[in-house]
Amino acid sequence: MNILAWKNLLHDRVRLVVTLTGIVFALVLIAVQFGMFLGFLDTSANIVEHNAAELWISAPGIPHVNGGSPIAEAKRWKAMQVEGVEKAVSFTLFFLNWKLPNGAFESCQIAGFDLDSGLGAPWNVVAGSVEDLRGEDTVFVDELYKKKLGVSKVGDTLELNGKRARVVGFTRGIRSFTTAPYVFTSFKNAQTYMRLREDETIFILVKTKPGADVAAVKAGLQATVAGVEVFTHQEMLERTQAYWVFGTGAGTTTLMGAVLGLLVGIVVVAQTIYAATIDHLKEFGTLKAMGATNGQIYRVIILQAVLAAVMGYGLGITIALFVVNSTSDTDLLIKLPAEAAMGIFGLTLFMCMSASLLSIRKATTIDPAMVFRG
Repeated sequence: MNILAWKNLLHDRVRLVVTLTGIVFALVLIAVQFGMFLGFLDTSANIVEHNAAELWISAPGIPHVNGGSPIAEAKRWKAMQVEGVEKAVSFTLFFLNWKLPNGAFESCQIAGFDLDSGLGAPWNVVAGSVEDLRGEDTVFVDELYKKKLGVSKVGDTLELNGKRARVVGFTRGIRSFTTAPYVFTSFKNAQTYMRLREDETIFILVKTKPGADVAAVKAGLQATVAGVEVFTHQEMLERTQAYWVFGTGAGTTTLMGAVLGLLVGIVVVAQTIYAATIDHLKEFGTLKAMGATNGQIYRVIILQAVLAAVMGYGLGITIALFVVNSTSDTDLLIKLPAEAAMGIFGLTLFMCMSASLLSIRKATTIDPAMVFRG
């Protein structure tokens, strides 16, 4: 039966090519669209995900981490009085204008962090040292946005919100979902660039003591610090992802693209497998006349689908990985971790085996007597 399945599949090479083309097209569409969705989840809240603070204190009702508004910096002294709090430091995240060498402006997001605690510091530093940010007018930018920000090397000096900004280092791969690149600097420098008053900040980041109950500390902060809202790390992460990925429709659109790819694949594969089964009805009739059971017929058709799935997956995942790797130097992140690749393999098997169901019914309802008719 295994040999029969393989021969049936290879009998018509043109039909096999059509089947594999449908599988590969569907697979690449699913992989790229789902990879974009994972990339959106990553870039939409990476500034939160890579922050070691367990709790975020902000103005009430902010929609996401990029939508904060000023609060009194003195509130962090109140926060320090809450049991279980080890550190409470100021952090800013705000949209500002970056002036390009040609005089045009580009939007960016300035992330000002406390240098001593390191909470909110840049990651994946590839040039310079975070300690260099102790100097006035110093900033870090990401290599992916060099051209966008008109920067070429460490030491370049440009203008940020009307004030000098000297690039002292680069990060690698810190993308922004909003297309406004992150610019890292010290909290004090950020206050100057943003023209915040000396007693204002956007967030207060809280690090809890080892073994402290984060939920209890959150409740204590909410009760002690007036006029603020307190979020756990996970709450801020999910709030930001929900807003940018689903609230803007970007995530829904990419997932719909993945579903469309699955449907296209099922239709194409179902059509070709069904046609292949119809062409071999007499052979299946002969098998039944010789005593083959429906289970054995099922096995042949399902094995055909599995073989097509394996071949299509091999080709499709190769193309998908090429597409993923080609975006590594762009501001578009497409992620395809090993777990996702294995999940897509399972989805490919499901797609091909589901497509074979139509032809199974046709093959198992054959009258064996048809073999002996003229």
